[in-house]
Amino acid sequence: MTLATLDGWVAERIGLAQPLTRAALDAWQLERLRETVAYARASSPFYRSRADWPEIEIGSFEDIARFPFTEPADLIRNDPPLLALSQSAIARAVTLDTSGTSGPPKRLHFTAEDLEATIDFFHHGMAMLTRPGDRAAIAFPLGRPGGINEGLTTALRRIGAEPLLAPVSSGPAELAAWLRAAKPDVVAGPPVPLLAAARLAASDRSAPLRIRAMLLSSDYVAKSLSQAITAACGAEIFQHWGMTETGYGGAVDCTYHAGCHLRENELFVEVVDPRTGEPAQPGMLGEAVVSTLNRRSVPLVRYRTGDLVRLVEAPCPCGSVLRRLASFSGRAGAGVALTGGAELTLPVLDEALFAIEGITDFTATVRKGAPLTLGLSIAAPVAMRPPALLNAVHARLAAAPTVGEALRSGELRAEAALADAVMFRHGAKRRLLIQEDGPCAPCC
Repeated sequence: MTLATLDGWVAERIGLAQPLTRAALDAWQLERLRETVAYARASSPFYRSRADWPEIEIGSFEDIARFPFTEPADLIRNDPPLLALSQSAIARAVTLDTSGTSGPPKRLHFTAEDLEATIDFFHHGMAMLTRPGDRAAIAFPLGRPGGINEGLTTALRRIGAEPLLAPVSSGPAELAAWLRAAKPDVVAGPPVPLLAAARLAASDRSAPLRIRAMLLSSDYVAKSLSQAITAACGAEIFQHWGMTETGYGGAVDCTYHAGCHLRENELFVEVVDPRTGEPAQPGMLGEAVVSTLNRRSVPLVRYRTGDLVRLVEAPCPCGSVLRRLASFSGRAGAGVALTGGAELTLPVLDEALFAIEGITDFTATVRKGAPLTLGLSIAAPVAMRPPALLNAVHARLAAAPTVGEALRSGELRAEAALADAVMFRHGAKRRLLIQEDGPCAPCC
């Protein structure tokens, strides 16, 4: 599978001539945006009730910025509901816990057509790294019916690959042993558990783990983490971006690894300044905002994802005209501001710490005060710990951008401790814990 083939798939799905051109795709998306906005206004009680809705005709992509955002809180509150169809038309309802909170969950609905569109994208996206006859391991946590695992299983069978469900609930050691025994050609799963399993497998004296390719998704993927997995098992790393709100599938990497190609037959993506909500300058880092283009169950107009990305408009070296998301930088508002406009974030720490051999996971807590205190709990199995591991942690922090400057200026101090663990429980996603000044809670 090549991205030119993926372009052909997009063109076929939306009825455009091949080869796909950017001008033809833009014209189609603009028309679909008009239809989506009109449909949402007419059919969804939430959008119908919005007093801030501009009654304008969308004549250009710039006009979409005149419409109000849909916030994650709107899905949580769901009053009035966003659902634009009767319950009888819904094939799957998903209750999605809100990461890092104990509040009410999000509730999303999908028709059979929505679910098939996701499987279709998984089929063609996974074909970027999967060949007919491959053994393909699925290492995401066991989810609900109609979720990622079920969709990937169906998609892999369409490719002609053999899907294998990994025993992810047992822990990294069991996953490492299973991967060695199952001998998959490709693996799809979350980054940190697969890093932990790959490093554990590389640390013992059994036959080395060899995997041709891995697709990492569901959390931030640090470059140092990707390099560590490749060093441990030889896998070429592909990335995928998506969330339940996008119908799971969103954008997928190609062999040039120059950004993830958007699923533009289903999604229109803007990038905005996360503080002001204004459109970001072309090529600048900002928050991804998604509008669905075919969703009839829960149409989303300008949904704020909270993910920091850069939108790449220039053609990819692979030849695809699909726009790409690149420079993934974690979540908007999830860091701690430092002097000079810099920010301490979990992705910054990931880049620094996963480069250290032996580290399989960590948690990070920042306690506010003067100075800020960064508390790290480091997971590094005893058999894998290099000498003076904590010294290496402090050295990497001192050399890291933003962190090093804050440490040297005295604005930040760092405390690190080794934990008797291979991996921590993180909930939906790993995150930087931020505490007000006071006694420091345990980092793990």
